Amino acid sequence: MEKRIISVAAFMGMTAIILGAFGAHALKKQLSVDQLASFETGVKYQIYHALFLLFVGMNTQMAEKAKKIVLRLVVFGIIFFSGSIYLLTTQLISGIDFKFIGIITPIGGALLILVWGLVFWDFWKSKR
Repeated sequence: MEKRIISVAAFMGMTAIILGAFGAHALKKQLSVDQLASFETGVKYQIYHALFLLFVGMNTQMAEKAKKIVLRLVVFGIIFFSGSIYLLTTQLISGIDFKFIGIITPIGGALLILVWGLVFWDFWKSKR
């Protein structure tokens, strides 16, 4: 499980850096200041949670079941939260109306809040 978690963390970190550079260079002239700030928020949350997954993957005190749940919640949370932000902020460039996915942004945020609560709970109840 640790290998899978760390691999996902590395992939998320790598893509966050790529997207951050893309936003800073290619999108800077294409997006408004507010849109660029939103795009950067998606990148920040993605990189924060990539680092979070590294912590989880290298942690020896968390239960394996909790680690599996954490991985799933983070992946779906980032896809819903950051992914929807990426699509919504670039919809004028792509020409595709992504407004219908705006509802999943807060769902992704809720999943990310939930995962932090799960880690808190796992450590709180742990007798290790």
